[in-house]
Amino acid sequence: MIEASKCDLPRAAGSSEENNAPVNVDAILQSILGRGGERFGMVAAVLRGERIIAQGAAGVRKRGTAERITLDNQFHLGSCTKAMTATLVAMLVEEGKLNWTTTLGELFADTVKPMHPAWEKVTLRQVLAHRAGLRHEPGGLAQVLNELVGRPPRAPLGTLPQQRLEIARQALSRPPGIAPDTKYWYSNVGYILAGAVLEQLTGRAWEELMRERLFQPLGISTGGFGPPGTADKTEQAWGHSPVLGKPLDPRSPAAELPLFYGPAGLAHMTVTDWAKFIALHLRGDPANPHCQAALLKLDTFAEMHAVAPTTPYSKGWVMRGITRLATGDAAPAVTYRAGWFISTASWAKGTQPGDTGRRLWHAGSNGRWNCGVVIAPEIDFAVLVACNRGIAAWKTRQTVKALIRTFAPKQT
Repeated sequence: MIEASKCDLPRAAGSSEENNAPVNVDAILQSILGRGGERFGMVAAVLRGERIIAQGAAGVRKRGTAERITLDNQFHLGSCTKAMTATLVAMLVEEGKLNWTTTLGELFADTVKPMHPAWEKVTLRQVLAHRAGLRHEPGGLAQVLNELVGRPPRAPLGTLPQQRLEIARQALSRPPGIAPDTKYWYSNVGYILAGAVLEQLTGRAWEELMRERLFQPLGISTGGFGPPGTADKTEQAWGHSPVLGKPLDPRSPAAELPLFYGPAGLAHMTVTDWAKFIALHLRGDPANPHCQAALLKLDTFAEMHAVAPTTPYSKGWVMRGITRLATGDAAPAVTYRAGWFISTASWAKGTQPGDTGRRLWHAGSNGRWNCGVVIAPEIDFAVLVACNRGIAAWKTRQTVKALIRTFAPKQT
């Protein structure tokens, strides 16, 4: 458990940056996009606590048009949605409706019959840490390959909660791909199951819970699900096809995965609204010297941000390849917990006793968009970047690194 007493440390005197408008970083983004800015675009924000200290936009909303990306444009967050789903789960844990050690056997005893015995003792904590042995996608390897060429899977029938429950039935009636709690095995199915759990316990769709329990309290007014924008208009940025980079009409089936994927990665919003959620976790972490509880208790943030036991990644080349492509780092020292990859970096190390440089980070992509975020609680600092071209993930990572170099507090 992280020591919550760091919240009681005296705060530094206000700096001049607290009284200034955010620094414009359009030029940094444009320099990294290069000629790519004629085919897609990017937005970014840098946080010091709850305040945006730098922000910018560059590139175009849609390949073949002249409309420029702005900070008012909404971007698809992909798997960066997972931390939002885990935050909803944490709320139910605090309310006593769940426990981190509640098992799949307990959660689905009345709705999944028959359940394969291997799943019965798998805990919710293991599911949210990708340690349950659940498959990557509902359709397995075929679905992974389909995503790479932009072919969406076929959605089951029924309401979204019914679809997610059906996916839970299919997943839990089969044996695990690997033995539970032995290796990290990234799984969108696991977060779809987490969404099904939320829906069963509350009687509300995951989308309703997101709007009522996250978006509204945090003042997120642009939050939605699936591709932003409307057909035949470019008031919002469009995603682009994974291989050829063709702009995709936001209402086209090729523009998105089925909506049952929501809890695993279908939220969209502006980068400045996304920053409100990131600030919640940045300031909620007890290692932050300015930490403050909002929506959740400090002990709950500590549970969600704790370093998990280091164990090997799955030997499956698909899992290693996807993780490396999405995040740029699939080293065994990286662990995962409740919607966050967790590792350490020297630039992220604070000045208080016990500081380790722990950072929380994630990347998200549905193949048409991509984004990345890094949170450094010990130095009260975070960077967010989003792009409307999935295959340009390395541009997103390059931008995150450039903004860290430029704005992270310098070590003394």
